[in-house]
Amino acid sequence: MTPRGQGLRRVEAEIVAEKAATLGRAGERLERALLEVHALAARHAAAGSDAERAQLAAAYEAARARAAAARLTLVIQREAVGLRHHRDVDRQFPEPPPLGRRGPAAPP
Repeated sequence: MTPRGQGLRRVEAEIVAEKAATLGRAGERLERALLEVHALAARHAAAGSDAERAQLAAAYEAARARAAAARLTLVIQREAVGLRHHRDVDRQFPEPPPLGRRGPAAPP
């Protein structure tokens, strides 16, 4: 193999590694966002006053919106690297429901 061919393979390997790292960071951001959503849901469920519940409900919805944005970023990153099916994302990172429709879903 020529030195030029070796250089090309090295650059290709770096690109693959960066794609993987980017996907990993996007997944980690989504995990953190979902943990925040679940923590706020638990705090809301344990809230003592209507005022506290209202404040936590607003915080929950804002965190839920951040989680949705993080999920969209992950999906876009996956598509950018050629991954077109997102069933695994749907299974691993289900969208948190609005507070009024919370089910028995456990935190990620």
